[in-house]
Amino acid sequence: MLSKERQEQVVELCQKLIRQQSYSGHEDGVVAELSAQMKAEGFDSVTVDRYGNIIGCIKGSRPGKKILFDGHIDTVPVGDETEWTYPPFAAEIHDGKIYGRGTSDMKGAVAGFVTAAAAFAKDTGKDFAGEIYVAGVVHEECFEGVAAREISKAVQPDYVVIGEASQLNLKIGQRGRGEIVVETFGKPCHSANPEKGINAVYKMAKVIEAIRTLEPTHHPVLGDGILELTDIKSAPYPGASVVPEYCRATYDRRLLVGETKESVLEPIQKLLDGLMAEDPQLKAKVSYAVGKELCHTGAEITGERFFPGWLYDENDAFVQDVKKQLEGMGYQPEITQYNFCTNGSHYAGEAQIKTFGLGPSKENLAHTVNEYIEVDQLVKVTDCYYGVMQALLK
Repeated sequence: MLSKERQEQVVELCQKLIRQQSYSGHEDGVVAELSAQMKAEGFDSVTVDRYGNIIGCIKGSRPGKKILFDGHIDTVPVGDETEWTYPPFAAEIHDGKIYGRGTSDMKGAVAGFVTAAAAFAKDTGKDFAGEIYVAGVVHEECFEGVAAREISKAVQPDYVVIGEASQLNLKIGQRGRGEIVVETFGKPCHSANPEKGINAVYKMAKVIEAIRTLEPTHHPVLGDGILELTDIKSAPYPGASVVPEYCRATYDRRLLVGETKESVLEPIQKLLDGLMAEDPQLKAKVSYAVGKELCHTGAEITGERFFPGWLYDENDAFVQDVKKQLEGMGYQPEITQYNFCTNGSHYAGEAQIKTFGLGPSKENLAHTVNEYIEVDQLVKVTDCYYGVMQALLK
């Protein structure tokens, strides 16, 4: 278990990070805090890449495996601050809980990474085989894994630890996420004479009903590859007595292991082809949404919204090594999967790097009013991260 001094240190760092508002694209304050802390703790290098990710490195005295601890430092917006019992950026402690936006999702874990890495380096005198990397990742709330591509390219890790909330359990997989766009194209006219046009919304209504008949794919562990309608937009809007010439529907598709961009769109495209063959006035297309955001460095980050699923076997050696180490320290981690999408979509899903999740707090506290992290969970997860280094840096 952590010394009292280190317990106080991780709590203080967590509070400092929470006090820096860091909505996606505005993470520079957190980067500054992490940079100062890493340098004060004797990290061998601290760098910030073009997207604004911060990466701290501690090198052992001997060559060995590279561990990357990944935690995103952006948060979703607060909304109405008056709904919060405690100010969302004050990081106040009440009844053993630190309150604030980003406490569970996921600045607590990032504080734990830094504290554990520094403690491990100090206790070993850096006499270990391998390298430790701690990454504060930007724009995860918008693009799961896109900014992380820069990090894995620079670090080339052997293992990745995702610090998303898991209540100290080990997460060895997740469904991915694809944002699918279906579009219909009509012909505008005055709404007083609708027969002279083609209403794109009516066409979309037929498409939506047809899509609902598609059978979801299924995985025995991860469940269904659900396809859920999330919004519909038409143009022109407001209509102002014009029959809409365009309609766009967005779907959330949860992705299973092995599904590709092509295999996911194929059944939808086949359905559209059939509908267009039956109705000569129907013009429709399907594609993936493309996101584009500005980073705090001024760089532009863009990417197609397709973030793969991933899953490891609980009997894989690296999973069992970590589990046994944590059990030897008195913890009882269960091996399960995340219910949401993480940066693991890149590390494990795209780059095939050995990845697992291990974080403090409860999954359902993310993005909520009065978000908090229990101090006890924060202290324990820091201890667990220390144990991960003991297990994998041999």
